[in-house]
Amino acid sequence: MKRKLPAAALLYVTVIVTCALLVFPIYWLIVTALATPAELRALPPTFWPTAPRWGVFEEIIEQRPILLWLGNSVLAAAGAVTLSMLVSVLAGYSLSRFKVRGGQSLGLFILTAKMLPATLLVIPLFGIFRMTGMIGSLWSIILAHATLIVPFTTWMLKGYFDTIPRELEQAAMVDGCSPLGAMVRVILPVSAPGLAATALYGFVLSWSDYAYARTFLTNAQTNWTANLGLTTMKGEYVSNWADISAAALIVALPVLLIYLFLERYLVGGLTAGAEK
Repeated sequence: MKRKLPAAALLYVTVIVTCALLVFPIYWLIVTALATPAELRALPPTFWPTAPRWGVFEEIIEQRPILLWLGNSVLAAAGAVTLSMLVSVLAGYSLSRFKVRGGQSLGLFILTAKMLPATLLVIPLFGIFRMTGMIGSLWSIILAHATLIVPFTTWMLKGYFDTIPRELEQAAMVDGCSPLGAMVRVILPVSAPGLAATALYGFVLSWSDYAYARTFLTNAQTNWTANLGLTTMKGEYVSNWADISAAALIVALPVLLIYLFLERYLVGGLTAGAEK
């Protein structure tokens, strides 16, 4: 028992230090948003403002169309995730269940496509969207984000479907289901945690994009996403870092709320393979 106490204490200390390192950037972002310009320039730094400016968030919302930018980001991310999941569920299930010639090579090709940097696809996508008249439309962002999300979600779902016993589909087909019906009625409900975790990762990939939004959206602020609008708040010579930090907190809030409400699905999706 005495031997276990030092190990347990070391584990707790490690967890506390790790959590502190992860949370500190968010804490410092809050401090920067609430501090005055003088406190931001003070040395040694102020770890909590003497008179927090809680009204800075209301000022940002009144001065900038940040709620509109957030709405555009939500639409783009939701559309990209919906399109990507429709493709990835079928593709991942096919790679997992149907053993055809070249199937393994196709899976490796999809994984390789995930490794390609987003900037490599900007020029060809820009040419396609310009010919189709989609430059400046959120549809260009949805389709561009889908090119980033589909390889990742397909490979992730393929690995998840591999953990589900084939006997479930066989039992469903014995009862009269078609292969597609067995997937929809049996496999997808069982895969709910994995689907939720995959969709959440895809949402974050779309939400954090800047390169595609900067390239495909026009100069009109009405169609900007949150990340694109946030970068325009930095001045050429002088930047108000308190306002930028406050806007960054507002932009990060939707993702934090999604993680808060979907945490159980995320943990379930990550651990379901081992449980099965």
